Amino acid sequence: MSMENIAGARKPAKREDEHTVAGEHRMMRRADREVTDPERIAAIIAACDIVEVAYADAEGLTIVPLNFGFDYEYDEATGKLTLWFHSAPHGRKLDAIRAAADGRLPVAFTMQADCEVVAGRTTCNWGEAFKSIVGNGTASLVEDLDECRYGLQTLMAQQAHMPNVEFTDAQVRSVTVWKIEVDYFTTKVRAKPAPTHMHQHPCRAARRCDRCPITSLQQGWDVGCGAAQRFLTYRVPRPAPSLVMVPLSSSVFSVRSTVLALISGNC
Repeated sequence: MSMENIAGARKPAKREDEHTVAGEHRMMRRADREVTDPERIAAIIAACDIVEVAYADAEGLTIVPLNFGFDYEYDEATGKLTLWFHSAPHGRKLDAIRAAADGRLPVAFTMQADCEVVAGRTTCNWGEAFKSIVGNGTASLVEDLDECRYGLQTLMAQQAHMPNVEFTDAQVRSVTVWKIEVDYFTTKVRAKPAPTHMHQHPCRAARRCDRCPITSLQQGWDVGCGAAQRFLTYRVPRPAPSLVMVPLSSSVFSVRSTVLALISGNC
């Protein structure tokens, strides 16, 4: 990562003039959601359990979800992220790595944490809160016994929260360890918006909210209000069950055609 990414220079909310250029990394359009602080980045990676790794082999493109471990070294000028994996001695992933030039397979990856749907005032305003990492790098097999042991320890630290597990040489040799040395990645966060105001209608009868265009309110519904922002939440009481006279179409009935509809509030 560049010094600009690490230092987190002041950025505009959006970069609308970005274009894809061969050999260059396109900057994130939503600059306001980009995370560049190394400690925040490390915390987000640590919160992820699964990484999806994509690559191409003789069969074509594929993607696979995997448990992983990681180490992330950074200073004021640069950052180095390595992802660690273990697997059986044979399989499509390992075949692809072994078949790659010099045993180094180009890959892309993504991981996510804290994903949650966020309701909006209208269907078009719904969204998703998330924290994510997206990047690319090079996958290779690990041959050195001590390096394999280290990779397995990072896996246990990430997946089992056991950072100091000891592995015998026989245990290390029983699995295949491989890694992704990350060339470039970005970190993005969309935080869940916090309601800026909450209120509850005091009466059980439906009435118009003075801050949003809602006339019929029922208990337990989270009703989005556009008064302050798109994702405000209103908790409102359910009206008491009542009998309502519902006349049928005049082409079918008489007075006896009128039906009693019980509105229980469960519809």
